[in-house]
Amino acid sequence: MTIINIKTLNDVESLEQANPGASHSEFNNTYDAIKHSAAQRPDKTAISFFLQGDAYNNAHDISYQTLLSKITQAANFFDSIGLTENDVVAFFLPNTPEAHYVIWGGEARCQILAINPLLEPKQIGDLINSVQAKAVVTMNPMHQIELWPKLEQLLPELVHTEHVIGIDIAHHVTGPMAEPAQAMQAQMRGAISLPAGKTYHNFTAAIAEQNGEALNFTREYTDETISSLYCTGGTTGLPKIARRTHVNELSNVKAVQQSNSQMLNEEMVVLGGLPLFHVNGALVTGLLPFTVGGTVVIATPQGYREPNVIPNFWDIVEHHKVTTFSAVPTVYSALMNFPIEGKDLSSLKFGICGAAPMPVETFKSFQETTGIKILEGYGLTEGTCVSSLNPFHGEQKVGSIGLRLPYQQMKAVNIDGDKITRYCDTDEIGVLAVRGPNVFLGYQLEHQNKGLWLYDEDGNRWLNTGDLARQDEEGYFWLTGRKKELIVRAGHNIEPKLIEEAMCKHPAINLAAAVGKPDLHAGEVPVCYVQVENPSSLDPEELLSFAAAEISERAAIPKAIHIVEQLPVTAVGKVFKPQLEMQEIDKCITALASEMLPQTQASVSVAQDPKHGILASIELGECDGEAKAAFVKKLGEYTFKSSCN
Repeated sequence: MTIINIKTLNDVESLEQANPGASHSEFNNTYDAIKHSAAQRPDKTAISFFLQGDAYNNAHDISYQTLLSKITQAANFFDSIGLTENDVVAFFLPNTPEAHYVIWGGEARCQILAINPLLEPKQIGDLINSVQAKAVVTMNPMHQIELWPKLEQLLPELVHTEHVIGIDIAHHVTGPMAEPAQAMQAQMRGAISLPAGKTYHNFTAAIAEQNGEALNFTREYTDETISSLYCTGGTTGLPKIARRTHVNELSNVKAVQQSNSQMLNEEMVVLGGLPLFHVNGALVTGLLPFTVGGTVVIATPQGYREPNVIPNFWDIVEHHKVTTFSAVPTVYSALMNFPIEGKDLSSLKFGICGAAPMPVETFKSFQETTGIKILEGYGLTEGTCVSSLNPFHGEQKVGSIGLRLPYQQMKAVNIDGDKITRYCDTDEIGVLAVRGPNVFLGYQLEHQNKGLWLYDEDGNRWLNTGDLARQDEEGYFWLTGRKKELIVRAGHNIEPKLIEEAMCKHPAINLAAAVGKPDLHAGEVPVCYVQVENPSSLDPEELLSFAAAEISERAAIPKAIHIVEQLPVTAVGKVFKPQLEMQEIDKCITALASEMLPQTQASVSVAQDPKHGILASIELGECDGEAKAAFVKKLGEYTFKSSCN
């Protein structure tokens, strides 16, 4: 196969022309791809895992031979309890080696459903029931791990679940605390009691009894054989469930690898800090390195959320010779608080950023401070994981989501209903559409697929991402807005509808509209505008308390509630949210100017721009040059686009 250092869109096209049949993996299932990789390097370290960020030099190493054996045992265990290719095993787990055994062993025998363990119990139960999962996997009861209690209260309501599988954590504890931890875990596990009709299994003991040399079953695979079910559309409310195939996952990791094959190979050591219930964590820091023979460093069960990971990040990189990592903007921002002086970071080639827009100033400051490239990209669960990326060997355009990956098509398009009427001209904003072997089958519930597909004049089907974008003359894409209106808080999607429906339960509220408020740390946080007949009769603090009581997910509780007599509407009577978003940007800039330039007159104008989407323009009066530079620098740390005279 021809290898090309991708610098430009022409290089992407040249790769496709030189290897026209390489859009698919040579394997038709994820198990065989991992098996092939393990056979080539059985003794190489596949996973290094440590429990705490300050214990990075005391990692538990797992070879490729052991990884394959555990995945095989897990698959055979699922087979032994009667699961078949049409059955689902649901899991809500932290990042551990066992989570990988469950994911890839589950895909080998049946289908897996990945669930965010931070969801409320009712949400978890609704997801499990919606796919009629026959088996559920979580952590065994243990002090300071709250997952088993969540499952325990749900069990009577899980009408389709026959098997409950618990995973121990104590066997990863080392040193003087190892024996007490294991004794405590055994004691708590021994007290497990399940409702009638459900069978408990201790995962470690159960798979130890299984054959680890080969699968005990055979199965057929097609291009539409489902491998995984991942939740999308929000971490709050009941997310949509995306049905993805083995072909989707394998073609996507192959496309990512081909985009930078000189770095993403068996020499790669990737730091895994994103959760494995998220497609980025599972594929970019899971399936991708496993299929090329790299090493995954699992940085604690909590990933980047573990309090000692970020403070010790550069030491972790130095000790494990990490070559790359994937993170959200808040992680990059936090890392700049910890100096790199005296650290040997020569192994680290680049970081990948996705899930939320990277503020321009954060991007520049990180690269200037560390000398490490950030490759900003774009992807979505419905497109398996990654659809575009700034090229390592080419120009990294700050604020752009990069070039499309090989063997995927991306276009900004004009649409009429489900028809693509034309492809947009250079720098013209349109709906971002994606097509290729990475595009999923659709959502679990058929009615959720309405508006999902677009068709060109040749009848080809495209995925409507719901995002707005433009493509510049060099082929780089730039996001300009979100047609689907999600609020992205530190990489987590929040459905505005969840907030709005809760607020409309209040007897005095006629209409509600939730939007994102710019936030330096999280990118944006939710706020809600509510329409009432008599605004003076309501207290915002009272409404905030009402919201906290009605909205079960803490991340979705509005940071502020604005009471208005009339919400802005379009000509057809729909709430015009862009105006509210622009108001929040205006208020943010005005407050920042008042704080940093108290003696300077600042005129702020926020409007729709044909090239950039929402754009804030700031006119400053006479002021000190250094103070103005500091203001502009701080402004660049927000995710909205702005210009200042």
